Amino acid sequence: MIRTRGLAYAHAGRSVPLRFPDVDLSMGQTLLLRGPSGSGKSTWLALVAGLRTPQAGQITVAGQDLAALRGAALDRWRAATVGIVPQRLHLSAALTVADNLALAYLAAGRPRDNAAIHRTLDALGVAALGTRLPHQLSGGQAQRVAVARAVLLGPSLLVADEPTASLDDAAAQDTLALLERSASLAGASLVIATHDTRVATALPSAATLVLPTVQGAAV
Repeated sequence: MIRTRGLAYAHAGRSVPLRFPDVDLSMGQTLLLRGPSGSGKSTWLALVAGLRTPQAGQITVAGQDLAALRGAALDRWRAATVGIVPQRLHLSAALTVADNLALAYLAAGRPRDNAAIHRTLDALGVAALGTRLPHQLSGGQAQRVAVARAVLLGPSLLVADEPTASLDDAAAQDTLALLERSASLAGASLVIATHDTRVATALPSAATLVLPTVQGAAV
């Protein structure tokens, strides 16, 4: 599912590159990417999702060598293959919940499927929210909508960046259960980047990759 070799990335203006351990993640497996702020967790997620290009190394996701993709082809691959739940949910304020999900079809170059949008919202317990705008949602509802958008096209890989940040214990547990269930429904591998020690406790069967702090490196 994910295979990386010799992966390195240098942020602009930083003299110390980030160098990442090699990873082999099987289909359906869960990986916790752990480490303090500055260790490169968000950067690693961006590299694997094809949002950034490494200075060195190889990345293969779901059988696709990312170095072979460029521009629109890379964007279509990402939209169809990787579901991303960012730390900031980035729902478009001017669009309804259903229309926010429909953006996934636009990115993948596919026709909109309203029935699939409804099924996905229903599976996550928010089917009644399809006509609402993001400002009409609670924080928990917005997070479920963001997860629904990430899994709508049946991705092979679901990634979440610090999904339990600023959440109390009960909300964190609910969020992790939601991500696990959503990945299972999509048949996807799950990668969670976190510095929250509660995540490892909640997901004891997950593999863990711990990134060390790099002096002067950005995240």
